[in-house]
Amino acid sequence: MRVVELWRYPVKSLQGERLESAFVGTAGIIGDRQWAIVDLATGLTLTARREPALLFAAARWAGPDEVVIELPDGSVAADDAALSAWLGRPVELRRPGESATYETVVDFEDEAASEWVQWQGPTWSFHDSTRTQVSIVTTGSIGAWDPRRFRANVVVAADVGDEQGLVGSEVRLGEAVLDVVKTIGRCVVTTRPQPGGIERDLGVLRTVNADRDGQLGAGALVQRPGRVAIDDELTITG
Repeated sequence: MRVVELWRYPVKSLQGERLESAFVGTAGIIGDRQWAIVDLATGLTLTARREPALLFAAARWAGPDEVVIELPDGSVAADDAALSAWLGRPVELRRPGESATYETVVDFEDEAASEWVQWQGPTWSFHDSTRTQVSIVTTGSIGAWDPRRFRANVVVAADVGDEQGLVGSEVRLGEAVLDVVKTIGRCVVTTRPQPGGIERDLGVLRTVNADRDGQLGAGALVQRPGRVAIDDELTITG
């Protein structure tokens, strides 16, 4: 399977960066999901599940301790005050350290009436799961859907959607070695509108739920860091 897209998402739920190459460190692609916006009133880490507007801002990694956030109007958010003004409530941009609290809607067909449930994420990044440091999808799984709906780090070319067949395997990705440990359960974010013509589409999640038991993509843990680039091969090694 050949790598056809690489993505880094520096800030949770914001648009990310499409890359030609990246270094996979001990916690995933360097700079990936290393910041998140926290609602100061609730203590919750904001995501596009509850706050779809996040998907219309973009983040660019500018070094180990720096990220540039471009708001929907094209301005750069200089500080937490700018982010708070944009979102209409007090928020703070944070780095990993404490376990983030996330929430998701139970009934995506009727969000207004639905219950929302919470869970704790990892302490080393703002991935949703403690068992995902690098996320992978195949072109066979996503078909005609825009890959950005699934916010994967790595898109590999495959005729069939066979990420589930990778689970339990050790794989080489460029110079890096990963343990593929889980499939990824999908949520309402896959249905959200995004810049570039991605429309709201509940049919995406309906189809994933009906045809794939709600799972699409695979989560992997890093066993050996290394560089990965477009056209590198993903191969099963164990």
